[in-house]
Amino acid sequence: MTNPRAVAELTVTEHGFLRAGQPHQIISAAIHYFRVHPELWEDRLLRLRAMGVNTVETYIAWNLHQPTPDQADFSGPADVTRFIRTAAQLDLDVIVRPGPYICAEWEFGGLPAWLLADPGLRLRRTDKRYLDAVDAWFDQLVPVLRPLLASHGGPVVAVQVENEYGSYGHDTAYLDHLRQGLIRRGVDCPLFTADGATDGVLRGGVLPGTLATATFGSRPKESLATLRRHQPAGPLVCSEYWHGWFDHWGEHHHVRDAGEAAADLEWMLARGVSVNIYMGHGGTNFGWWNGANHDETEYQPTCTSYDYDAPVGEAGELTEKFYAFREVIQRYRGPIGYEVPEPPERLAPQVVHPNGTVALAYCLDALSTPQQRLSPEPMEALGQSFGLIHYRTRLRGPFRDSTLRVHGLADRAQVFLDGEPLGILERTGSLDALSISVPETGGELDLLVENMGRVNYGPWLEDRKGISGGVRIDTQYQFDWEIRPLPLTDLSPLRYGAAEAIEGPAFHRAEVEIPDPADGFLALPGWTKGQVWLNGFALGRYWDRGPQRTLYAPAPVWRAGRNELVILELHRSGGRIEIRDTADLGPTG
Repeated sequence: MTNPRAVAELTVTEHGFLRAGQPHQIISAAIHYFRVHPELWEDRLLRLRAMGVNTVETYIAWNLHQPTPDQADFSGPADVTRFIRTAAQLDLDVIVRPGPYICAEWEFGGLPAWLLADPGLRLRRTDKRYLDAVDAWFDQLVPVLRPLLASHGGPVVAVQVENEYGSYGHDTAYLDHLRQGLIRRGVDCPLFTADGATDGVLRGGVLPGTLATATFGSRPKESLATLRRHQPAGPLVCSEYWHGWFDHWGEHHHVRDAGEAAADLEWMLARGVSVNIYMGHGGTNFGWWNGANHDETEYQPTCTSYDYDAPVGEAGELTEKFYAFREVIQRYRGPIGYEVPEPPERLAPQVVHPNGTVALAYCLDALSTPQQRLSPEPMEALGQSFGLIHYRTRLRGPFRDSTLRVHGLADRAQVFLDGEPLGILERTGSLDALSISVPETGGELDLLVENMGRVNYGPWLEDRKGISGGVRIDTQYQFDWEIRPLPLTDLSPLRYGAAEAIEGPAFHRAEVEIPDPADGFLALPGWTKGQVWLNGFALGRYWDRGPQRTLYAPAPVWRAGRNELVILELHRSGGRIEIRDTADLGPTG
């Protein structure tokens, strides 16, 4: 008996695509399952379907699924099978982009941090140690994907080989290793590469015999003409149409005029170009999962929100861009047979105050086991990927009117001498040295270092966290260190005292009563920088540097009745926590 979806396989021809033997134009929207709470996957897919797309696209984040080399997880928020099958139930095709590198403004571009524990391993090239790790990962991943392929009756119609490789290198043998590895393991749908629409980048990223596609946000005529120079025949595909953008801390919130974005989309659809709208729904960098950029001089961590000015907003709201895109798509695909969903419900605003506090310094033994090292070592050398890491040593005095420097700092250190704050060091900018004076009797030096997100794009990918060089006072390096990894995956050992304003890193607990779960937004006026957990779920980072001023707290994380908030404030608490019914992503440029 013929498999009902097998006849719907996608075929690449010299002129375009065929699906089920008929000419087909892909109209896709990007959505990342790992940026959306699993209980909201169906809701967000329904909203994208109502916009009129016939396909959704998702990266697969290797680091989410394989937190350690010997452990692969495809459950809960990592249940990519459930996500893809949900799309199929809604009659949506799926494009999968498994990397192994994905960029995506995601931590380390999707690569697992444990790769950095081997100082000799070289990323994204024909390096045996790297390829062995990738092959072991594909051995775990492809059997999960294979039943979801169109040839097996599933919705997956195309799979990408690596991601924007020409922006990084030109090792064609490496790309071919990945392609052959996918084919050998049973991926029999069309494979493609995606690269920025410039000649130099395409020269490095095009893989002979594989469909080439382009990524760009404007000037579609010129961008597609560049692609056509490198691929004279075959479908024209914009595999990422950047109609919006992401935010770094300390910048403005990026938005783009909906009419202008819709006009570029219409130009492409009118000419038969297949398009993937990036993003259709952006979602959230929950927990510690945000990535970062590095522009050769400055480290730029990405905000918690990945709203991306998308047609379906971070909390499911339908924006002006949604209706503009729906109108354009309808002109070229025909009537959209799905009603526009109602707006998601929101919590009623309220204000709560902390009812318990404990300083991080008092919790070190409960949260971590110390490791002794001669010199400071980075997180990865100690088997840690995320969170904070604490370094302590006993200084031999005296040092009078001296200067403290940290080599290989990533990314931000709070420095204390005998428990008193000396100041802050950051990996880039002017905060690269501190004045220090140590008495003849010596003193205890503490550095609390925050991993603010590994670089996800460009030449600085080998981004080890913590301290990978050394700590020196004037010309003298300091040795004999006690190091405590603080991934903060389990906060149950915390024991709170009375609520109080504490200078320096501290955990603050608050309780929130709600009648029924709904989406909410947390604002922390007067607080400085830290991380928030709701009922044990890590909502993400906040920072008064902005632009983001609220954290999205999705409905499935709330409980009817009493809810627990835990806030790790690294400096000084603001005393109040606001539950709001609207997001505030900050001023626009």
